[in-house]
Amino acid sequence: MNKLGTHLILEAWQAPADLLNDAERIRQALMDGIAAGEATLIDMCVHQFSPHGVTATATLAESHIAIHTWPEHGYFAADFFFCGRGKPIEAMKILQKALQAKQIKIQEIERGFPSMSSTTQHLSETVFQGVA
Repeated sequence: MNKLGTHLILEAWQAPADLLNDAERIRQALMDGIAAGEATLIDMCVHQFSPHGVTATATLAESHIAIHTWPEHGYFAADFFFCGRGKPIEAMKILQKALQAKQIKIQEIERGFPSMSSTTQHLSETVFQGVA
């Protein structure tokens, strides 16, 4: 694979509801994560929902970070997509620590162009999945 980036998908549980509903804390955690991940911030949008929940996105020169919280369930989901340089795992650790999640699940996906043999294999898998 000609790797262009790394995409981390984080699911986190057992986080305190007050932290997951604190838009300013989430904004600061993203800023700290961006610094730890050695990324470059282009723009940030943080939205507080009513009665609860926060969605925030950080557009980076390297790609993006996005988080969505469900305080009533102690749950949040976040994506960290970094192209080129940068340390998405370090950014993820900052967010997890700031929001005090006790349980997490991380999926890592390499993004880019597959080799010719893996492209053929992937297309075959897709066709067979659709037929079954």
